[in-house]
Amino acid sequence: MKIFQCKTQYWLFPTVLAIAYVCTIVQAQVASPTRLRYNVLSHDSIQISWKAPRGKFGGYKLLVSPASGGKTNQLNLQNTATKAIIQGLMPDQNYTVQIIAYNKDKESKPAQGQFRIKDLEKRKEPKPRVKVVDKGSGNKPSVPEEVKFFCQTPAIADIVILVDGSWSIGRFNFRLVRLFLENLVTAFDVGSEKTRIGLAQYSGDPRIEWHLNAFSTKDEVIEAVRNLPYKGGNTLTGLALNYIFENSFKPEAGARTGVSKIGILITDGKSQDDIIPPSRNLRESGVELFAIGVKNADENELQEIASEPDTTHVYNVAEFELMHTVVESLTRTVCSRVEEQDREIKASALATTGPPTELITSEVTARSFMVNWTHAPGKVEKYRVVYYPTRGGKPDEVVVDGSISSTVLKNLMSLTEYQVAVFAIYPHTASEGLRGAETTLALPMASNLELYDVTENSLRAKWNAVAGASGYLILYAPLTEGLAGDEKEMKIGETHTDIQLSGLLPNTEYTVTVYAMFGEEASDPVTGQETTLPLSPPRNLRISNVGSNSARLAWDLTSRMVTGYRIVYNNADGTEINEVEVDPVTTFPLKGLTPLTEYNVAIFSIYDAGQSEPLTGIFTTEEVPAQQYLEIDEVMTDSFRVTWHPLSADEGQHKLMWIPVYGGKTEEVILKEDQDSYVIRGLEPGTEYEVSLLTVLDDGSESEVVTAVGTTLDSAWTEPATTIVPTRPVTSVFRTGIRNLVVDDETSSSLRVKWDISDSSVQQFRVIYLTAQGDPAEEVVMVPGSQNNLLLKPLLSDTEYKVTVTPIYDDGEGVSVSAPGKTLPLSGPQNLRVSEEWYNRLRITWDPPSSPVKGYRIVYKPVSVAGPTLETFVGANINTILITNLLSGMDYNVKIFASQASGFSDALTGVVKTLFLGVTNLRADQIQMTSLCAQWQVHRHATAYRIVIESIQDTQKQESTVGGGTNRHCFYGLQPDSQYKISVYTKLQEIEGPSVSIMEKTQPLPTQPPTFPPTIPPAKEVCKAAKADLVFMVDGSWSIGDENFNKITDFLYNTVGALNKIGADGTQVAMVQFTDDPRTEFKLDTYKTKETLLDAIKHISYKGGNTKTGKAIKHVRDTLFNAESGTRRGIPKVIVVITDGRSQDDVDKISREMQSDGYSIFAIGVADADYSELVNIGSKPSARHVFFVDDFDAFRKIEDELITFVCETASATCPLVHKDGLDLAGFKMMERFGLVEKDFSSVEGVSMEPGTFNVYPCYRLHKDALVSQPTKYLHPEGLPSDYTISFLFRILPDTPEEPFALWEILNKNSDPLVGVILDNGGKTLTYFNYDYSGDFQTVTFEGPEIRKIFYGSFHKLHIVVNKTLAKVVIDCKQVGERAINASANITVDGVEVLGRMVRSRGPNGNSVPFQLQMFDIVCSTSWANKDKCCELPGLRNEETCPELPHSCSCSETNKGALGPAGPPGGPGLRGPKGQQGEQGPKGPDGPRGETGPPGPQGPPGPQGPSGLSIQGMPGMPGEKGEKGETGLPGPQGIPGGIGSPGRDGSPGQRGFPGKDGSSGPPGPPGPIGIPGAPGVPGVTGSVGPQGALGPPGVPGAKGERGERGDLQSQAMVRAVARQVCEQLIQSHMARYTAILNQIPSHSSSVRTVQGPPGEPGRPGSPGTPGEQGPPGTPGFPGNAGVPGSPGERGLTGVKGEKGNPGIGSQGPRGPPGPAGPAGESRPGSPGPPGSPGPRGAPGHLGVPGPQGPSGQPGYCDPSSCSAYGVGAPHPDQPEFTPVQDELEAMELWGSGI
Repeated sequence: MKIFQCKTQYWLFPTVLAIAYVCTIVQAQVASPTRLRYNVLSHDSIQISWKAPRGKFGGYKLLVSPASGGKTNQLNLQNTATKAIIQGLMPDQNYTVQIIAYNKDKESKPAQGQFRIKDLEKRKEPKPRVKVVDKGSGNKPSVPEEVKFFCQTPAIADIVILVDGSWSIGRFNFRLVRLFLENLVTAFDVGSEKTRIGLAQYSGDPRIEWHLNAFSTKDEVIEAVRNLPYKGGNTLTGLALNYIFENSFKPEAGARTGVSKIGILITDGKSQDDIIPPSRNLRESGVELFAIGVKNADENELQEIASEPDTTHVYNVAEFELMHTVVESLTRTVCSRVEEQDREIKASALATTGPPTELITSEVTARSFMVNWTHAPGKVEKYRVVYYPTRGGKPDEVVVDGSISSTVLKNLMSLTEYQVAVFAIYPHTASEGLRGAETTLALPMASNLELYDVTENSLRAKWNAVAGASGYLILYAPLTEGLAGDEKEMKIGETHTDIQLSGLLPNTEYTVTVYAMFGEEASDPVTGQETTLPLSPPRNLRISNVGSNSARLAWDLTSRMVTGYRIVYNNADGTEINEVEVDPVTTFPLKGLTPLTEYNVAIFSIYDAGQSEPLTGIFTTEEVPAQQYLEIDEVMTDSFRVTWHPLSADEGQHKLMWIPVYGGKTEEVILKEDQDSYVIRGLEPGTEYEVSLLTVLDDGSESEVVTAVGTTLDSAWTEPATTIVPTRPVTSVFRTGIRNLVVDDETSSSLRVKWDISDSSVQQFRVIYLTAQGDPAEEVVMVPGSQNNLLLKPLLSDTEYKVTVTPIYDDGEGVSVSAPGKTLPLSGPQNLRVSEEWYNRLRITWDPPSSPVKGYRIVYKPVSVAGPTLETFVGANINTILITNLLSGMDYNVKIFASQASGFSDALTGVVKTLFLGVTNLRADQIQMTSLCAQWQVHRHATAYRIVIESIQDTQKQESTVGGGTNRHCFYGLQPDSQYKISVYTKLQEIEGPSVSIMEKTQPLPTQPPTFPPTIPPAKEVCKAAKADLVFMVDGSWSIGDENFNKITDFLYNTVGALNKIGADGTQVAMVQFTDDPRTEFKLDTYKTKETLLDAIKHISYKGGNTKTGKAIKHVRDTLFNAESGTRRGIPKVIVVITDGRSQDDVDKISREMQSDGYSIFAIGVADADYSELVNIGSKPSARHVFFVDDFDAFRKIEDELITFVCETASATCPLVHKDGLDLAGFKMMERFGLVEKDFSSVEGVSMEPGTFNVYPCYRLHKDALVSQPTKYLHPEGLPSDYTISFLFRILPDTPEEPFALWEILNKNSDPLVGVILDNGGKTLTYFNYDYSGDFQTVTFEGPEIRKIFYGSFHKLHIVVNKTLAKVVIDCKQVGERAINASANITVDGVEVLGRMVRSRGPNGNSVPFQLQMFDIVCSTSWANKDKCCELPGLRNEETCPELPHSCSCSETNKGALGPAGPPGGPGLRGPKGQQGEQGPKGPDGPRGETGPPGPQGPPGPQGPSGLSIQGMPGMPGEKGEKGETGLPGPQGIPGGIGSPGRDGSPGQRGFPGKDGSSGPPGPPGPIGIPGAPGVPGVTGSVGPQGALGPPGVPGAKGERGERGDLQSQAMVRAVARQVCEQLIQSHMARYTAILNQIPSHSSSVRTVQGPPGEPGRPGSPGTPGEQGPPGTPGFPGNAGVPGSPGERGLTGVKGEKGNPGIGSQGPRGPPGPAGPAGESRPGSPGPPGSPGPRGAPGHLGVPGPQGPSGQPGYCDPSSCSAYGVGAPHPDQPEFTPVQDELEAMELWGSGI
């Protein structure tokens, strides 16, 4: 404990406050205090002072007790205290006071005395004064002794006090504020017909503590001041001033006309928002403002707020203890101003005042419009025009002179509806507002966008100029997938409307969007699409000079931009791939081709921007021709001519060789390609020569040899020689003509055979070679006898051959000689190298072999995992490749084969490895029984981690994805003592690495020491009958903290402990802890006993995170309230939300949906929670469903009340339902019978049809449908004693004319318990039930009003049942009532049935056909009086009824033809940052219309107005389109060139959503659905003759839901006509009423109910033809008829799945379609919250609602606990009230305090 000398100290305990003043410590022995004195401060408080004793002592004991006996209150004080204030005393009571000084265990004698406040008051001085004490505490005065001034004026006032309740005040200073307020109130004559005082408290959000009309006496107001709770929060004074302007000075709040209006502000600091506009609004409305500042208040701000003059309207004191010094001055000033205002008001009452009239708007543009009005009566000083956007925004205003009646509102937003209010300002008052609305026009947009002058990398755009535009914004982006994020923008001035867009990609479709800019606001866009030209390929490929091994290519040049060509040619099977790049030439020869081979050739033009598409062609090389013959003629003695058929001119040169047959020198000559003869000269006469001819090809190879033998003439011979063609062999003798046979010059595909010729008579040699293994396909070659070597090719590589050479003589063969030889193996690539390793790719490089290759085959496969072997091919001139799509951290076996002429070489092998994409140092920590955390070392390139935990026992998995910078993640909801596998997958963009895993085991359940069973809290009486599905939603955000979270679980423990039975037969409890993501702690059906449930609550662990309440509520609805989680039918669904802050997402929408669906939601806010948000979350009324406490220790104050309200909800016979905008107790019977749009198709015998106005659905119950439900599901607790049954139905022409139960409840024996019977024959209505004594009772209603419900139109029927009466209300008009006895409750073991015929017996009876549109049971007898019958055409009042569902506000007759689907638009501009507006006041709850069923998908609505922000967030990726059909296999393609590998690009963003294009053409018709609700009839044809009524058709099978028809005016006409027809029928029927009433009847009924009238009398003469009746309802579908004319479009259906993206160019923008439902805007990125704007102009004054009962105070502190019946002091016990600054702690002694 800290001791501060010369400072005021304070101490606090539950009911005692003491204020003491510190003096100098005196060192002495323990002596008694002396000079005990008393000073009266008010009628119930007193100040006690004493003189400190001499010597040393430790402190004081102060004891106060009633003299008559009772509890003694004791307080320990420090030794420096010499004074204390005691409050809460009784003025007439005598009290004994003792002051005892003590030192350790020694005490002094007490200084004691007695006092009574009334006696002390008599001795006081007559004049009030402020006593200033300066004893060790500076110059701070004490609190006042008493304030004596009393305002005696007869003038009355409405005074509203606005009190700052922010955190800066502190709880203890707030006590002094209460004391100040009490003195202030005491000075006035307060009463309902006198001065009225209201009070509001504010901090972050203001709230009304009580209105002006809340109390009728001064004592009540003073009591309310004493119980005023402390709010806490921020200081938003401007918001609070606006709040009392809109809520406190209103008639419904108790403000009176003609009465002075005073506002008093008390604040201790500078406001955090703008105070000038709201304070000005208050002053201009006639409120005189006073401002009181304390401590840190800003005096300049106080002067801005207060009325003039400042000297009398502004007060500022340095400390809260000095507030009493201004009470008298303030009350005197207020009193005098009330008198002066009263005189001014009475004087001004003689003058005429009133609002202006006839508000007219004109001259509307996109940014402005003019407002005109007619002058208000009387002397108007000025007019104030307030305007703001309807959809929300900061209000603006214009003030004009009172002589002006128009103004122009400027700088508005385009296409925005504005609310306008004009106020007349009089000298002393202001009028009500004249209100109206106007919508600005859309900004003019650019038009006639033309895209032209398109090249490969540019295009031009031009458009028509827009008047008034400040410039243009052009957005252009490629539409190609993967490039859509490469969007560019260009801003230009208003003078430019023709620009060039350059730097574009070739052959790419671009979208170009042009916005006209008006400052920072953009018009609607105009969009065009154009595709840049592709890079031009070469043209006109010509292939010529095709030979066996060559060809020539030629082509035409197409562009000067070509820098070269890439020529790729390959054979058909891809084994030979060749590529060459050439300069920009137009012809190129191909050489080294293989004969008789088909080649594909592709020529690419090369540009700086890339390469073009290829120009392709195919050709086949020719066979290498053999010479046809070789002949010798023109023989001379020394020459002869050799002639042959030449080969193709481009095959190669010819080699001609000759040698004397009998030995000699070989000679040869090389000849031209086109030469076909040659004269060999210089020969010997008479000599035989062998002549050989072969062709030398371009690649150096030689063709087959052709030989001939010729002999020159002998010198004496004269006959011509004969031509000798190769001679045939003759038999020879065995001779050896060969020596030294050698096989050498080995290559991989050839061998050379050499030998020496030993016999010159050898004519030829036969060379035979075959593989050493004995290949039967031997090869034979003949060579001349003069040739001694031969090249053998092509041979297999690395193969041994046997070569045999045999000499051939004229007379036979010689001896053969053999020798072996072996070809070399194929030479393969060498020196494998790896580079550019990455997580999913790497590059390999090798050295090429020395021998020529045709290409390379690369084969690779992972080493350690199963997978396919992958391979690829590259060209001969490539020795490196980037291998992609590999697994991370994986070893791969790589093999590289060289493709050569004779096959593939041996493989170059190696093992390569990708980089490892995975975390390191993975470990588990914080291992608990049901949770554990994984921690790892982050990977430097990771963008995300996927963490999976899998149970080894049951394979259950949890999976989460976290960011790349995260190194830790925790899993919850695990099983104790279980083994888990934790795997972390590292992700880099779209790449995911292998898992890194560890095994870990959760902690086992602790071994509990033997304990006695826990004490289970007993159930509270109010919860004995509770039966509900109850979900607790607990805020687990960081702002809670561990300590406070434990307080929440204690609160839940106590709340759940108050329940009686837990489980399926009682209350089921679930719990969700929510932060960023909600976590289900346990489901509804998890725990079946209170003991296990309470234990689970005690073991809930704190989560931590942000506050997203909306997401959590949706999680509860979708995850917990379903059958899988244990939700039961017919049981109240209750949610309790506990939060300490404002949600970071939207809670309003989901809360409204949940409340509408019948969920009861309780909202509990703590500390900084947003009260208005709690009101939106909680069900209505808020007084029962919304709670607010200052801190977590205050839960105990609301615990009993919450338990009571929750248990009452859970025990209610009638659950809470949302009907017509109200939360009512009752049953939505249509939903419970499944007669709603989403469920009706599963109910047998029911179809959906149009109801009233053709916009409400109704349901036809076909004959013998017998729709039923178990009673335990519909009314599990039975029916209440008082209720209203409400039907909207129609009797059909085929409804039988006999009694049937519109609705009834049967017991398990099928005996009726309660119901409503309609007798279609006797035209009566009967209600029956069992009364409290067990007797069956019926009441029957008849008469003209009853009979009309049987005429075939829709009627609304209310049957009101209470303890004494049953009333019938038809079409909102009461038609009868009958006395009944109080009802007994029903049993719930039977069923409830619709349309069951009275004559039915047993469970399987018959039912009648009829139409049912609405069926509710409301647990109230007043519902029939509130209903307006808005669903009936004849009774609908458009002014008071809500709009019809699905109603249109524009004509659809001029709708244009649908255009094709538009392209995605460019992104919008970023809108200007808006300021956050103030939250508007809550308006009165309007009536809610009946919720309509969702219809089928309707046509798209028109494009909504442009949002404030144009720049939108990137849209979500569209759904993947369906896979196309497999195309036919194409021809072998030309392999592309190997480009250099590019970097992995980051995924681009999806394109920005553009403006909606026109709708595309309708898709193909879907399968025929089962008939649904008929659409509105088509155009009426000419009336044909009336046919005879046919018999009813046989019911067909039930149809699927069909499309709903369009809303058309004919529906209204038909509905109204039906009502008119009904009136005509009634008038006709009235003529026969008397006659029919005279016919005697005998009623009988098996239920002892009054039966229908008897048999009708004799038929009368035929009457005049009646009016045409309503059309009969269709039966079940019969056989298909002749196709009719198209019907109108059906009602809007359920939204279908997203379709595939359309294909096609953008269609023109169509005319606007009909207004669709409000669309959702595409907001831009949220900006930082702006400072709150001033409050908007006041809304229309609503009709005052009835005054509700006074609610309990929202906060209970020791001075206000009496409101809850706890903590209130005994009347004769004093209260020590705290009035201190929280610096000191206190020490409490004794058990009595």
